Amino acid sequence: MQDLKGAVAVVTGGASGIGFAMAERFAREGAKIVIADIEQQALDRAVVKLEEAGADATGVVCDVSKLDSVQALLDATLAAYGKVNILCNNAGIQVAGPTWQMTPGQWEWILGVNLWGVIHGVQVFVPRMLEQGDACHIVNTSSMSGLLSVPMMSAYQVTKHAVVTLSETLSQELEQQSGKIGVSVLCPAFVQTNLHEAERNRPDELKDQGTITADLENVLRSSVKQLVTGGKPAPVIADAVLGAIQNGELYVLTHPELMGAFKHRADAILAAAKS
Repeated sequence: MQDLKGAVAVVTGGASGIGFAMAERFAREGAKIVIADIEQQALDRAVVKLEEAGADATGVVCDVSKLDSVQALLDATLAAYGKVNILCNNAGIQVAGPTWQMTPGQWEWILGVNLWGVIHGVQVFVPRMLEQGDACHIVNTSSMSGLLSVPMMSAYQVTKHAVVTLSETLSQELEQQSGKIGVSVLCPAFVQTNLHEAERNRPDELKDQGTITADLENVLRSSVKQLVTGGKPAPVIADAVLGAIQNGELYVLTHPELMGAFKHRADAILAAAKS
């Protein structure tokens, strides 16, 4: 998709961070924007900001962990604009701690948003894109955590590794099916977002009492906040995503300085296969 003018772009988790930066970037290219988010007030502010910049934008409250909510997002998009050309499955949360101390509520929450959110987006939007028969693109937000494994991040990494292989597989399937729907998987590292504040949106029914000490929890939260604060600006990531859409690139790797760590992992796997 070289030209986004007149295209309709749907971005989940679109009220802030990477999601909002992508919405802004697409709008500057002439796309019509549908941003979805679980927070009504943040969503309203984001739509106003886009409209003030001259964008044609619509906001839809959406819980991506729920299939019927994602279906309602598609319905609202079609009601507003009649089509969809770009889908960014971007909504995400983060939890941290020792693997054995992750609670069932934390696992269900992060799997529901980070993984099922992408699955639901694909299930709902791809049939419509295939039916349209025109050029479309899907961007699934993973992370460098989808390519690496580090301590204290198992739950997050499980979801992000899954999104990488889902995207790779989907890309091959859609190439065989029509050749008109591109797929990109976004794998950023530290970005200036409020991802570390996601706990405020955990559903009450998934709030359970864990065994992580308050001191460790505070250290983990402080560490993530520090890394995020020093990360790359979200608009830089959005520029990379736009380039991937226009050039038909599968992998969007925004932090090349960390690829040495991925190479180390790949080399260790290859070395084990030779032994």
